[in-house]
Amino acid sequence: MIGFLKGVIAAKHPPTLLVDVNGVGYELEAPMSTFYTLPDLGGRVELFTHLVIRDDAHVLYGFATGAERQLFRGLLKVSGIGARMALAILSGTSVEGFVQCVQSGDVASLTRIPGIGRKTAERLIVEMRDRLEASATPMSAGGAAAPARAGDEARDALVALGYKPAEAQRLVRTVETDGRSTEEIIRAALQAAAR
Repeated sequence: MIGFLKGVIAAKHPPTLLVDVNGVGYELEAPMSTFYTLPDLGGRVELFTHLVIRDDAHVLYGFATGAERQLFRGLLKVSGIGARMALAILSGTSVEGFVQCVQSGDVASLTRIPGIGRKTAERLIVEMRDRLEASATPMSAGGAAAPARAGDEARDALVALGYKPAEAQRLVRTVETDGRSTEEIIRAALQAAAR
C-alpha cells in the first residue's frame, strides 16, 4: 500500500494530478478540496494516498490531509458509494462541513452535491453518523492557466465530478474567469451551485 507521496507537481488537470517522485510520475485523482491547497506547477507537495484496485485499473487517490483520506475511506464503506462519489462529496464540501451535515441530519445540504439524491443523503447520514461516533479520531483537522483554457479545464473538472456537460458549462459561465486559475473557477462554480 502506498501511504503518502512527497514530490513535485508535474501537471494539474482537475481532478487528476501528476506528481514527480524522484523521477517516477504518479498519477492521482484528488478532490477539489485538495486542489485548492496545491502549490503551482513545480512546487513541492506531500499527499496522503489511498489505492483502489479494480478489475480494470489501479487508481491512486491523493489528499491534502489525513482527515480527508479518513473520510474518503469511511465513505467507501457506505453501501452504494464508490470512489467517484466519495471524491465528489469531498469536492462539494469540507470534512468539517460534511461532519456537521451528518451530525445535524442536514439532507438538503448533501443533496446539493452532484450525484447525491435524497435517499443517498439519508443513507449517508445514517451510516456515517454511526462511523463518526465510533471513530476514535475525529474527522477534522494553484497554478494559473490562460483564462479561456482555465474555464475549459474547470468545465471538464465539473463534468468529471458528476455534473452534466450543459450544467457544468452554465456554472462556469456564471463566474468571473478573467485572471483566475482553474481551481479558483471550480471553487467559485461549486459555491454558486451550492446556493
